Amino acid sequence: MAVLDDPRRVLARPPAAAELVEAVEDLRYAAEHTRFPLRLPGADRAEESRGRLVSQLVEHLLPRLTQLAAPAVVVVAGSTGAGKSTLVNSLVGAEVSQAGVLRPTTRRAVLVHHPADAGLLAGHPVHHDVEVAQTEALPRGIALLDAPDLDSVVEENRVRAYRLLESADLWLFVTTATRYGDALPWRVLQDAATRGTTVAMVLNRTARKALPQVRQDLLARMREHGLGSSPLFTVPDVGPHTGPLDADAVASVSRWMTMLAGPDRARTVVRRTLKGALDALRGWVDELAAAVEDQAVAAGEIGAAVTQSLVPVRQAQAAGVRGGSVADGAVRSRWLELTARGAPLAGLVGRGGRIRGGAKEARARTQAVRPLLDDLVAGARLTLFAARDAAHRAVETTLRDPDGPRGGAALVDQVTVPKTRGRKAAARRVATAWVDNGLALVRDLLSGGEVNRVSIVLVRRAIVQRGIGAETVAAMALAGAAGVADAAETTAAVLGPAGPELVRALRDDLVARIGAEIDAEAEAVGDVLADPDLATDAASRLRLRLAVLKELI
Repeated sequence: MAVLDDPRRVLARPPAAAELVEAVEDLRYAAEHTRFPLRLPGADRAEESRGRLVSQLVEHLLPRLTQLAAPAVVVVAGSTGAGKSTLVNSLVGAEVSQAGVLRPTTRRAVLVHHPADAGLLAGHPVHHDVEVAQTEALPRGIALLDAPDLDSVVEENRVRAYRLLESADLWLFVTTATRYGDALPWRVLQDAATRGTTVAMVLNRTARKALPQVRQDLLARMREHGLGSSPLFTVPDVGPHTGPLDADAVASVSRWMTMLAGPDRARTVVRRTLKGALDALRGWVDELAAAVEDQAVAAGEIGAAVTQSLVPVRQAQAAGVRGGSVADGAVRSRWLELTARGAPLAGLVGRGGRIRGGAKEARARTQAVRPLLDDLVAGARLTLFAARDAAHRAVETTLRDPDGPRGGAALVDQVTVPKTRGRKAAARRVATAWVDNGLALVRDLLSGGEVNRVSIVLVRRAIVQRGIGAETVAAMALAGAAGVADAAETTAAVLGPAGPELVRALRDDLVARIGAEIDAEAEAVGDVLADPDLATDAASRLRLRLAVLKELI
């Protein structure tokens, strides 16, 4: 039997093989970093498929592509009670795997190989999840892996069994006359056939009298599931016994394994399984990419629905502000109080636009309008909070609507939205900023700036020479912007043409700030939808990796 004495020959790969490993590595990276942020129907299945794809790449394809000289790993699989462990013990002529009547017998997988193959198998992924037994009864170039039952009552065993199957080079599938009709093994075998995995069947513990009929029926089932060319071995029922079977009972399987152990034949099996696995990647990656694209489409639908749901909210809130809703309540009452007979702002503008009073009156007016500024903050805060709350309800109603966008209802539970206290605090900050902006605009006029091309000379004469402070002018303009018509008229009387422009600018500023708060309510949804895995081209990285791989296989 040929032996590779120089370990450098094991690791050396021709350029084409190196490119193939690199392409598979790139695909592994892309698959590992693929996520499904939206809880769409089928997302769980896609996540499971992604996990299986990564497992296949990491635990089988990449190790095999980098260590083609390692022995072929033959996993002995089957249902509970099929006699897998007894078969393994019989093939090596020693008790290396526990066999018995208790189920599940195989609690931990057992890997059996020739002692001289230990170094080549040390880096194999299955090596870290099995008990290892060495025997010279097994030929070099092949390793037997006794896996847990596929239908084990212990979930951990079932998961391990499937993982080991996907990491093997060849399956030796064991069944019996009473179990070969079970649906589960055939679904697993169908997947193996689809991936091009090399499979051999063992019909175990079958009475000689029933053997011809059972064998014929089993061969028909194998053909139906794409396994017509797979070898079928039979092990007769020898009745109650303990320990390994006689060598004659498993002679056909032993001869087949000895034949496989030859370096050329073993590598042929490994390469055929690798080719099948690589070919099967196309379907897996296409399915994964389709799921990613579905997520991107759903994200677009959710984003469009959320945007549309906020349009009427924005329109209603803007109409309310322009209709004077901010002034309803405290602001309007405060203005009436300030302009009542004998109040600080009563008769502020006399005939010819003259400001009545002097410096003393100007200081009194400044003190008097400060509560009005506080009322303006409170009124704007209520409006901003109501707008934010209306936006929140509109978004949630849209997403929870049974006829709404796919994944919307689940997304509502995913996003993190500010609590009522947080929204109230945000509304107060924005309202205060709006009032402060009014003061800043007036002060800008006094310092030489211009608003909407209004001459600073006119404004300075109105404010400074006529003896009215900037704070009072700002309070009037803000009250006018909030909806107090008399305040808007007074501002026009004081500032001339600059007055209506200032009131309009402040009203538009408040509408814009309300719009920003409405948009902020959708930001939590937007943060989820901004996930790179929901981008319209998110699937392209998978398809690109697959395209490169197709060129190499």
